Parts: sequence; structure tokens; C-alpha cells
Amino acid sequence: MTETSSSASPDTAADPASGDAVIADFGIDTTALSTREAVRDYLARLRGGQLGSLPALLGLVALMVMFTVLSDVFLSLHNLANLLAQGAGQTIIAMGIVFVLLVGEIDLSAGTASGAAGAVLAMHYVENGNLLGGMGSTVFVVFLAALALAALLAALLRIWVGSAVSVLGIVLASAGIPANPWVEILLALCVGTAIGCITGYLVARIGMPSFVVTLALFLTWQGVILQFIGEGGVLGISTSPVLNAVANGNLSTLGSWALYVVAVGGYAAITLGGHFRRIRRGLVTRPTPLVLTKVGALAVFGAVATALLTVNRSPNPSVVISGVPYVVPIVLGLLVLGTYVLNRTRYGRHIYAVGGNREAARRAGIDVTRIRASVFVVCSTTAALGAVVYSSKVGSVDPQAGGLNTLLFAVGAAVIGGASLFGGRGRVSDAVIGGTVLAVIANGLGLLAQPAAVVSIVTGLVLLLAATVDALSRRRAGAGAR
Repeated sequence: MTETSSSASPDTAADPASGDAVIADFGIDTTALSTREAVRDYLARLRGGQLGSLPALLGLVALMVMFTVLSDVFLSLHNLANLLAQGAGQTIIAMGIVFVLLVGEIDLSAGTASGAAGAVLAMHYVENGNLLGGMGSTVFVVFLAALALAALLAALLRIWVGSAVSVLGIVLASAGIPANPWVEILLALCVGTAIGCITGYLVARIGMPSFVVTLALFLTWQGVILQFIGEGGVLGISTSPVLNAVANGNLSTLGSWALYVVAVGGYAAITLGGHFRRIRRGLVTRPTPLVLTKVGALAVFGAVATALLTVNRSPNPSVVISGVPYVVPIVLGLLVLGTYVLNRTRYGRHIYAVGGNREAARRAGIDVTRIRASVFVVCSTTAALGAVVYSSKVGSVDPQAGGLNTLLFAVGAAVIGGASLFGGRGRVSDAVIGGTVLAVIANGLGLLAQPAAVVSIVTGLVLLLAATVDALSRRRAGAGAR
């Protein structure tokens, strides 16, 4: 822009109101692309290494085609609806991990943190709100002290929401409120937030490597789960209609179509409204045909999916199962919220800035320590919600809750979807795409009666491939920049 302005003629430069001056100075911001130019630009970015979620989407299509050919059950309505619930827990945890990956960190404790939150939820329900009796006096006092410590550390970091939620956890845990599913869900979220406050302080303020801190906490929270539940013990929650319905219930037919109207209508209103607003202001935007095609494709896909899910899919003729599973609006809500935070708020822009260049962000006046700590709070809180979903799916919490597979699949979902392990690149939608890929692998291989060893091998190879694509695309992008 500076070179263009300096090359303009003196007469043009002297007249700020001149149309030629405006074009000369801001042509890059006001020149719209045709459809053909937009396609060429997209292909050029792909060649430059900016692949985004494309490899994961292509892999997802290939997997679905393969399992459809190999199994006549894979595309049944009952299996597809079950697939959504199977992968929801790890997908939700992966959404939180995306925030950590964006700043170039890693959280290996997210799985067992979610398990600890799930254990507190289940214990509160089983003990009818008497956590003191369930934990024992010594453990209960240590538990409250840990929540208080988390509130203090969050206050030192000026993460006031984390501090307030941790204090709320103390109130809920010590109040002795009788079993109530909403209280238990809220308590689990408070525990997750407190865990994130502790992790974030150790990494961002103390300066310990996130790999070391979260690996140590992975083991710590695993021990906490064993302490709460006991080795070989199980805390059942399936007798609670609300907790059981989180991952196993469905919207009514009317509710399913209402969700479709709200989701697709909201997306269309935001996308088209923003698009035509940019056109009126003379700003660069995608070609209108491409935007309309994208919105139309989503509307058609959503209508077909909703219509299919509102059909009775029960294999038992005497039982009716229909409607969109509850996990769908939960995941969609988190997707919208997370996308809005990252794309439309100052906080989100600061996360990308810290992940892109930490020193440059610090010199720009961004509180890097606070941002780095806060992403662990987001991650652990989201992991706690994931615990609610997967605990609901299995109907109980055991000492292996949130164990190694849960963590690896959650991290794998974020990376497979396109989030970079090197920071500065990724979206919440990447976790949804990657989570779907992993759920399809587990579900499809399960239908083919493959052992757990094969599932682990295939999942590991897919994750390795995703990490390789990430590294190669970054190298290609770096070479192009030079």
C-alpha cells in the first residue's frame, strides 16, 4: 500500500477525495474476485501448503465409502445416530484442546481431568449430595483446598471468571444439596475450570513446559479418580433420567426441525448478511455464487439429515426411537460459541497472535501470560463437559474414565481435523471434523468385528499421517514465504 501511494501522481495524491486516489491506496481492499479468480486463489493456497481441513474431509469421505461397501449396516439410520453419540465426548474434549494447540502448547491431562470431573459428578449423584461422606473428611478437605487454591491462582492471573467458578465449586461441594442432575453438571464444570486454573498457572506464570506439567497432572488426576471411586469400583448414573438422556436421548420431531431452522437459518442470516454488507461497503468478499452454493448445500444436507433422523430407527418393532440426538445441539452450540470467540472477539485474535509469534504479541501489548493460562481453563472446562457426555453414554464412571485412549483420541481429533501442533493455526470446526473421522474409524471397524488392536493401529497411523501433512504443509508454506 505504501509503494502504491508513493507512485501516484502528485495531483492525485494531493486530492484525497479523488476516486483514483482511493483506488490507488485501497485497491487491495475494494477489488472483488470473480468466481474463477476465487477458485484459482484457493488452488494457489493449497499448493502453498494451506490445506486446512481438506485432507481430513477427503479422508472422511473415503472412510465412509469404504465402510459402506464392506458393511451393509454402516449406513443404517440406527448406526449413524449411534455414531453421533459415540464420538461426541471425545469431540467436545478436542474442541477445548484446539485452544491450547493454537498457542503452541499441549494438554496431556485433559482426559484424566475430564475423568476427575466426571467422578465428582457421579459421586454427588450416588451419595445424594453428601460429598463429605463419599470422600471422607481428609480427602474432602483437600478437595475444597484445591478449589480454593485454583480460585487464588486464577485471581493472581486476573482470570476472574475462573476464580469465580472455582469459588462456586466450593459452595456447591460443601452445601450438601441433594442429588440434582443440573447441580451435578454445574459442579463438574466447576471442577474442570479449577483444574485449568492450576494447569495454566504452572505453565504460564511459573514457566514450566506444558508437556511436563500436563503429563504429571495426567498421572495426578488418574490417582484422584482412583481415590474417589476405588480400584474396581463403579459409580452408576444411568438411573438419572436427565444424566442418561444427555447422550442417549433425542429431540422430538418438532424439536428436531426447530433445531434445523435455527441452525441453518442462523448460519444463512449471518453468512449472507455479512456478505452483502461487505459488498455494499465495497470490501473484498467471496463471490456471491460461491456463498449461495455453500449456504444452499448446508440447507439441503441439514434437511436430509433431519428428515432421516426423525424416522423411527429402532431395530425393535415395539420400540420407537426417532429425533435428532441431544448431543447434536450440544456440539453445534459449542461449535458456534468457540468459532465466535476465536473469529469475532479480541480474546480470539490475541490467541492467534500469541500462537503465531509470542514475542511479537508481547511487544504489541498483549498479556501473553494471561492468554496462555486462559486457554488451559477453556480446555479443562470443555473437557469436563465432555465427561458429562461420555459418562452419560456409558451410564457410569469407573477408574479408567478419561484414560489414555480418551486423551489420545481427543488430541488426535484436533490434529487430524487440521489444527497445527506448532500453534497459530486451527479452528474449533477442525475438532468436529477430526472427531467424526475417529468415530467413523472406531464404528466401522467395530462393525467389521476387528479387535481393539486393529482399531488402535489404524487410529495411530491416521494421526501420524495428519501430523506429517501438518509438518510438510508448514515447510511448504515457509518455503513459499521465503
